[in-house]
Amino acid sequence: MGKAVAVLSSTEGVKGTIFFTQEGDGPTTVTGSISGLKPGLHGFHVHALGDTTNGCMSTGPHFNPTGKEHGAPEDENRHVGDLGNVTAGQDGVANVNITDKQIPLTGPHSVIGRAVVVHADPDDLGKGGHELSKSTGNAGGRVACGRDHWTPGLDAVSVDIQI
Repeated sequence: MGKAVAVLSSTEGVKGTIFFTQEGDGPTTVTGSISGLKPGLHGFHVHALGDTTNGCMSTGPHFNPTGKEHGAPEDENRHVGDLGNVTAGQDGVANVNITDKQIPLTGPHSVIGRAVVVHADPDDLGKGGHELSKSTGNAGGRVACGRDHWTPGLDAVSVDIQI
């Protein structure tokens, strides 16, 4: 079993811990919670780079090793890193529970070492008709991020990242 964790934080008070678990070549389960969000939907993606030296802006675009357009998690045509939306309640907390077949923890398309990013606005899943729909889901600014970490032989490694 492979496990990874990303600790998300921001200077705006958004923080959270996201866990990735994968059994063999099966789908990856993403669980955790994020607090400090405005109530409603927020785009949730794996970005190409784990670099947070310039905050979330240095994480690059959505992880897209197959060169596809942006889409919904259930779409065949989507970025590997397109995980849709998380929903924050009135308390500003989003509980995450996603199962996805396109975000492995090993191999050439592994999400390990990349960044998990929460966006300010809803992801339109590539269907909004906006000029950014097919590239970013028009999900707005990046409100928090953290890098996925995994070390073989250990359950999980956690690194706090302040932006």
